Amino acid sequence: MTEFLQALVIDRWAYVFTILLLSVGLYGLVMKKNLIKKLIGMNIFQTAVILFFIQQAYKHGGTVPIYDTTVGARPELYVNPLPHGLMLTAIVVSVATTGVALALLVLIHRRYETLNEDELLQKLRES
Repeated sequence: MTEFLQALVIDRWAYVFTILLLSVGLYGLVMKKNLIKKLIGMNIFQTAVILFFIQQAYKHGGTVPIYDTTVGARPELYVNPLPHGLMLTAIVVSVATTGVALALLVLIHRRYETLNEDELLQKLRES
């Protein structure tokens, strides 16, 4: 059992941490009624996805994809830069999404004086 636990959890601790972050973010998105808490859950979920892609792109002992005479032309020793570039773009999109969402939440709070999902839906039905 200990060998199984070590192979499953300890050797893959980064994946376990990512799954934990995904779960926390999904819980915040689905279960919370406050819109700010939902936004925080969305940010945690996005961070977990970015972390997962970066973990997949990591190569132990890999080097930057610039030709080096000591490494030679062996592609298995180079790290693919594409996932890192895509995740930089994802980070920018995440920040922009968060900014727009916060601006919308400010407007919602000014107009309806609540950020609770149930109260907001009730006020929308009444008007």
